[in-house]
Amino acid sequence: MEHSRRSFLKKTVAASTAAIVAPTIVSAKVFGANDRINAAVLGVNGRGKNHISSLMNMENVQVTTLCDPDMNLLVDRQKSFEDKYDADVTLEQDLRRVYDDKDIDVVSIASPNHWHALSVIWACQAGKDCYVEKPGSHNIWEGRKMVEAAQKYDRIVQHGVQLRSSPAVNEAIELIRDGYIGRVYMARGLVFRWRGDIGDQGFSPVPDGVDYDLWTGPAPMRPFTRNLVHYNWHWHWDYGNGDVGNQGIHETDLCMWGLDVGLPTKITSMGGKFLWDDCKEVPEVLTSIYNYPDEDKIIQFEVRPWCTNTEDGATVGNIFYGDKGIIVVDGYDKYKSYLGKNREPGKSGDDGVKSASGMDRGAGGTDGHFANFIEAVRAHDKTILNGPVETAHLSSGLAHLGNIAYRLGKVLTFNPSSETFVNDPEADAMLTRNYRGEYVVPSKV
Repeated sequence: MEHSRRSFLKKTVAASTAAIVAPTIVSAKVFGANDRINAAVLGVNGRGKNHISSLMNMENVQVTTLCDPDMNLLVDRQKSFEDKYDADVTLEQDLRRVYDDKDIDVVSIASPNHWHALSVIWACQAGKDCYVEKPGSHNIWEGRKMVEAAQKYDRIVQHGVQLRSSPAVNEAIELIRDGYIGRVYMARGLVFRWRGDIGDQGFSPVPDGVDYDLWTGPAPMRPFTRNLVHYNWHWHWDYGNGDVGNQGIHETDLCMWGLDVGLPTKITSMGGKFLWDDCKEVPEVLTSIYNYPDEDKIIQFEVRPWCTNTEDGATVGNIFYGDKGIIVVDGYDKYKSYLGKNREPGKSGDDGVKSASGMDRGAGGTDGHFANFIEAVRAHDKTILNGPVETAHLSSGLAHLGNIAYRLGKVLTFNPSSETFVNDPEADAMLTRNYRGEYVVPSKV
């Protein structure tokens, strides 16, 4: 399993990381098995609740601080935290005060996408190890800066793609590596989620208790609207990346891991809004093709929002195609295979673990992925990580490339070595963004 877990990184980041060598500026704290790790959770509305639970489920790990721009959410989470764990927890609206707290060892980041990379960079600069939800970045340029920060400050950064901690998924990758379905030439990513009409709630005053400047952070300042706060920012370009950059990061990551590839050289996407006359800016339906002509491999990726068929039983997952058969990874923690022209059932695996909501989350799910993170933190050993920072940059980058191709409406040629487009200033302009005020991702981390 160790080979398959790391082989994706071997080819894709060796060249780019070799030149980035810096001394450790912040000294590493090495924990013993009995040392308590103090944690802060940044963003407590959605996945942040799972982060709190996973951290508090571990021995000698204590969530001491909750951070969110919305004090109303913080007060609610504080009450539920005290009721459940019979323990106090500090509340902060500004993550910078969390980073100033020398008693906090690790942070977990579950804020909106537009905050992820800057939160990681600031955490690394403050000497904190961190777990960041997918996608690791909001754009390709800042994803690279996040990798550079983790390397420069020698920090442990885990990306929240918990299927990398699933024994069943690792077994499927091992089968692919061992040639079980022959020469594997294509991966297909599926994101068929039930995404309905979100309407348009218009503009309104900023609610009491919400620091909207902090919520907006690196993004342009827009008038406040419930169309954004707290979930539907996913469907607006300034803050989210659509479903290919939401649910889809699990699948972009697995496509690249299974094919053992990095970023592609040819990208094209088509899609649109066909169902709802609402305020979403991102496409409801999106089909992207990522081509690797030098390696004779290709990734197909499809997002569908509503009534749909399954593909070999999967609605969220991946299919790998070889010249001897296919492997279907269904969700986060199971796979099956079919061999030959007659699709004879082959090997299969299932972790058999579900979250409280019933959703498959891999072996131990979020809990298992956090346990892997804390193990690496205690040892101060990034090689232990199942989802290291490079995977955050690359899997998010694949989604970003598809979105850029969709928004520009043309086939794009990309240079993975320089992480820029070939003779295309219009596309290059979309690799980054104009950062606002004090919330700037620095060119030198």
